Amino acid sequence: MGNLLKVLTCTDLEQGPNFFLDFENAQPTESEKEIYNQVNVVLKDAEGILEDLQSYRGAGHEIREHPNDEKLQEKAWGAVVPLVGKLKKFYEFSQRLEAGLRGLLGALTSTPYSPTQHLEREQALAKQFAEILHFTLRFDELKMTNPAIQNDFSYYRRTLSRMRINNVPAEGENEVNNELANRMSLFYAEATPMLKTLSDATTKFVSENKNLPIENTTDCLSTMASVCRVMLETPEYRSRFTNEETVSFCLRVMVGVIILYDHVHPVGAFAKTSKIDMKGCIKVLKDQPPNSVEGLLNALRYTTKHLNDETTSKQIKSMLQ
Repeated sequence: MGNLLKVLTCTDLEQGPNFFLDFENAQPTESEKEIYNQVNVVLKDAEGILEDLQSYRGAGHEIREHPNDEKLQEKAWGAVVPLVGKLKKFYEFSQRLEAGLRGLLGALTSTPYSPTQHLEREQALAKQFAEILHFTLRFDELKMTNPAIQNDFSYYRRTLSRMRINNVPAEGENEVNNELANRMSLFYAEATPMLKTLSDATTKFVSENKNLPIENTTDCLSTMASVCRVMLETPEYRSRFTNEETVSFCLRVMVGVIILYDHVHPVGAFAKTSKIDMKGCIKVLKDQPPNSVEGLLNALRYTTKHLNDETTSKQIKSMLQ
């Protein structure tokens, strides 16, 4: 456990941390393999999902063209149906990601080990947990800047409803039935749908595992936040990243675990009693080039639960203004 604690206390920079630097190449031990392989199946598809979302252009032009012209309406419908197929794929992926997260939480919070011991013993699982958070924040950043997603889906639902009233067969309905459309609608109505999915999943994990002290989960999250912060703010550690992408990876993971902690912990991440050094974490974010972290600062501003509580210090509130 020594190396991880050295990262947290910054006492020995000669010994590189064997936890977060291994985000670049941690390999599963025999005892981790079962969960690791299950989660790996999900994570293998993550990059493809992000590429699909990044290239999502929407059918705004076809929808706006001539709303009363039947031929053009058919053209718009033909453009929207395959896009809704993509939106369904994203939504279904969120369900798979949630299941993966719950499996990892189970492994990283189980007795008899402490969260810190788990994070050191099961570095490959900790890495996967971080990869899920990294994906989630990237997905939500892309979704927030793409209004076409909600416009397309609203058009799809309106048109489907009109077709039903007029008894017109709709090929797209096989793709997304009414019940699924309702669930997808709630998902896409969220500013940060993937984060909401993971926050709800973490809250549910805690409430369903009443025999497990809540501290097992919150300490796991706060420890990850602390390691990320120390790694990022200490030049000696930061210089050891072999890949420059690791900085943005650690920043996203830090923000992700803060948000989960804030949803799960009874008083949240911003209270004086919180085990997360929020001032330090916000400072680390503010020390980055502004355009690279605005989305992460917005995630703290708008997707946390306790920022506006009376227990949050004025200093923290003003730092996030």
